[in-house]
Amino acid sequence: MEVTDANLQLLAGYLQQTLSADPNVRRPAEKLLESTELQQNYPVLLLNLIDKAQMDMTIRVAGAIAFKNYVKRNWAAHEDSNEPDRIHESDRNNIKTLIVTLMLHSPLALQKQLSDAVSIIGKHDFPKKWPQLIDEMVERFASGDFNVINGVLQTAHSLFKRYRYEFKSQNLWEEIKFVLERMAKPLTDLLQATMQLTKVHENNPEALKVIYGSLVLVNKVFFSLNSQDLPEFFEDNMNTWMGAFVQQLAVDVPALRTDDDEDAGVLEHLRTQVCENICLYARKYDEEFKPFMEQFVTAVWELLVKTSLQTKYDALVSHALQFLSVVAERPHYKNIFENPEILARICDKVVIPNLDIRPSDEEIFEDSPEEYIRRDIEGSDIDTRRRAACDLVKTLSVNFEQKIFGIFGQYLEILLAKYKENPAANWRSKDTAIYLVTSWASRGGTEKHGITQTSALVPLPEFCAQQIIPELERPNVNEIPILKAAAIKYVMVFRNVLGPQILATCMPHLIRHLPAESIVVHSYAACSVEKVLTMRDASNAIVFGPQVLAPHANDLISGLFATLALPGSAENEYVMKAIMRSFHVLQSASMPFMGVALPRLTEILTLVSKNPSRPHFNHYLFETLALSVKIVCQADASAVSSFEEVLFPVFQGILQQDIIEFMPYVFQMLSVLLEVREGSGPIPEPYWALFPCLLAPALWDRSGNVKPLIRLICAFIKQGSAQILALGKINGVFGVFQKMNASKANDHEGFYLMQHMLTYFSPTDLDACMRQVFQLIFQRLSLSKTAKYITGIIVFFSFFVIKFNGSKLVQLVDELQPGMFGMLLERIFITEMSKVIKELDRKVVAVGVTKLLTETPEMFQPQYAGYWPRLLQALIDLFERPPEKLAGIEVAGENTDDGDGGYQVAFAQLTHAQPKIQDHLADIPDARKYLASAISKFSQSRVGELPTLIAPLDQEYKQMLQKYCDQAGVPVA
Repeated sequence: MEVTDANLQLLAGYLQQTLSADPNVRRPAEKLLESTELQQNYPVLLLNLIDKAQMDMTIRVAGAIAFKNYVKRNWAAHEDSNEPDRIHESDRNNIKTLIVTLMLHSPLALQKQLSDAVSIIGKHDFPKKWPQLIDEMVERFASGDFNVINGVLQTAHSLFKRYRYEFKSQNLWEEIKFVLERMAKPLTDLLQATMQLTKVHENNPEALKVIYGSLVLVNKVFFSLNSQDLPEFFEDNMNTWMGAFVQQLAVDVPALRTDDDEDAGVLEHLRTQVCENICLYARKYDEEFKPFMEQFVTAVWELLVKTSLQTKYDALVSHALQFLSVVAERPHYKNIFENPEILARICDKVVIPNLDIRPSDEEIFEDSPEEYIRRDIEGSDIDTRRRAACDLVKTLSVNFEQKIFGIFGQYLEILLAKYKENPAANWRSKDTAIYLVTSWASRGGTEKHGITQTSALVPLPEFCAQQIIPELERPNVNEIPILKAAAIKYVMVFRNVLGPQILATCMPHLIRHLPAESIVVHSYAACSVEKVLTMRDASNAIVFGPQVLAPHANDLISGLFATLALPGSAENEYVMKAIMRSFHVLQSASMPFMGVALPRLTEILTLVSKNPSRPHFNHYLFETLALSVKIVCQADASAVSSFEEVLFPVFQGILQQDIIEFMPYVFQMLSVLLEVREGSGPIPEPYWALFPCLLAPALWDRSGNVKPLIRLICAFIKQGSAQILALGKINGVFGVFQKMNASKANDHEGFYLMQHMLTYFSPTDLDACMRQVFQLIFQRLSLSKTAKYITGIIVFFSFFVIKFNGSKLVQLVDELQPGMFGMLLERIFITEMSKVIKELDRKVVAVGVTKLLTETPEMFQPQYAGYWPRLLQALIDLFERPPEKLAGIEVAGENTDDGDGGYQVAFAQLTHAQPKIQDHLADIPDARKYLASAISKFSQSRVGELPTLIAPLDQEYKQMLQKYCDQAGVPVA
């Protein structure tokens, strides 16, 4: 693809079409660009288009986004597989040559996208493959053009912000050291020069806006570079930086004040970042920061007292309060807070005002209920005043419990008395009181269990009985909705503290609030019901089981489905999750509701598949459908045909229209339906009509499809291997293995597929392909072996020995290269066998290796006999030593049946559609006894050979072998 004007115009046309609201125009354009992007010069053409000033800005922005996504998809794709690099080497070099300059002279809308692209490239290439990047950026500090400098700083921020959260490693330390050597001094010089320029340009508002914007970015980069450890340079220059931070907290530039009440201006952003920086130092570098601490406590306190309640100051106040919380946690600063007068002032001037609900919060409650919910119960309120004030209250309550109890006790009485005077007018006082009690009493908890540790001084059940339940008992569910929401949230948060009796009292009231008009109230009611239904007692039994829930079941199920019909809640994730949880608890007791529920669920699926926009709602919808299939078909397996009749048309529509978000779910659901059919006759024709499509390479390019597709194909193999042969599709299935084998991320899925092939096809069916399979395995082993791949090979070859025989394994391996079987034993089996982790895999290896030792004639011939005792010793180690855990190998834990997995971007496993774990060797309960019996038979059939073979074994291994034989009750000749 040449960089020509004609191609630029063509590309612009397609980018224009990707902006169309009509999916019939948009999707073909997206697909065409996706199919074109691997051609040489495509990314360079995109960069040229982005650089064309005469091009329409919307197209240039679309081009910048397309470029960023191209980099995200392709830059490191080859690192995960043996496939060739998707980006030509010349394109890589051209991109790195062009992108920084292009980004720095581009308008802001383009600069952000290009900066993100630099960050993605930098994550993989910087510093080893792109060492010049940092020098190129630092050089621009000297340009004097703050638009350019800000572009550099923005890129530095994008590039370095991962230092804030990455795990410590040698590579990370080396990279940070590389950056600090080149960036720390220029950044400090830039800070000082920029602080000086704020005075030079104090009468130029436009210049000040840009200059203070630079200071914000300088502070962000400072935070990233200091996140892992305190660099020596910054420790030596603490006076410079801390002095600047004090000035930045105190500075007031009238020209930069904004009239906007909601959006923070540059000064608010600057002070917020300063508070983040000093919070980091107070938390991590306490000793070094100590000389500056009191100065900053005073500065932050003064800032808080004079900052008003407008929304634009929320992030600033939040981080300032967090700083005070961090300081209050430190024992050696207790003297600052111990004075009761100071504590009272903090409560009066800082805590209570920031706990109060404000008009802006009420607006969000009414106009943006989802945003309110996210902030209030999902934990995304980390930067809200209320959360920060709550955290400060918790910190003070823990460290000064008795004093705080007295102070807050007085405030609580005042607030509740004020509410009692006139509930309709003073409901906000009670809302604050509930928040105060929640933060004051909480000592610890989890998202799953709510608050589990509380202050002994605060009688929570009593407060619930006196102040919360009366609110829930009010007959009008639409009265004072914010207070209703606060009361429901109290029950939800303290569910594990209140006890079953109080919760049983609350349950009908929670159900009664499902039809409330307020989206927040009925969402909280659904969420509370769902969380209460997950509670388990000390014996791990569900607290509200089917017997307890049954009397409420009709009101609950009908109420939840009715809530989905309320305005704004057609795709309410809390409601759908509560439906799923109710079915899960009720199990067979939910059957009477299925007649109404299933058509409604199918109707909802049909609607949302037209435009999937709520991933969590969609996830719980599919969870509910999978659970419904499970419950109904457990009672009557033949009901599966009714589900197929209703769901197949919807699934076909999703697959035909290529609804990417839903495809992994559809494959899981098809697997569930097919697995339910197992043993009830041949697979119906509609499934076979779909089978060839499942082998299409395009489907396998999407990582989210891989796991569910492998499972679905395995279900076909298990029930219809003869039909796969008849259709001539066995080579297509081997093609899937080839693709999986090439991927470091998915090679284990390839081995899982091959296990099913070996189990359900006869050796003659597979003979023609097995040589190629072995070639692919050894080729991958030589090119890019990983710990996970080696354990996969050991399990697969062991399984192969069980299903075929050991001689066939020796033959196929030695056909590739004479004597290679010895290398396989030496370098793979003997040295790596103990690293197989999963219990069933270890059993497969044990049985396969036992068959190699006792049933494979080649193992007794001179060429390989020397490996025999060492292989047996490795097998005994497998039995007696715990598995060696390796990075990159996941151990499958026990699946909980709660369906809380939620949505994940790449692949979302439906908890209620979990595949059954199949034990291919169920008839061998104890692998040690199996070894003992096999050794005994061997010693009897080949008299006199065993003593010679085991002679080199260490004495402890001979004793272990004898112990196995004694336990199995078999003799060893």
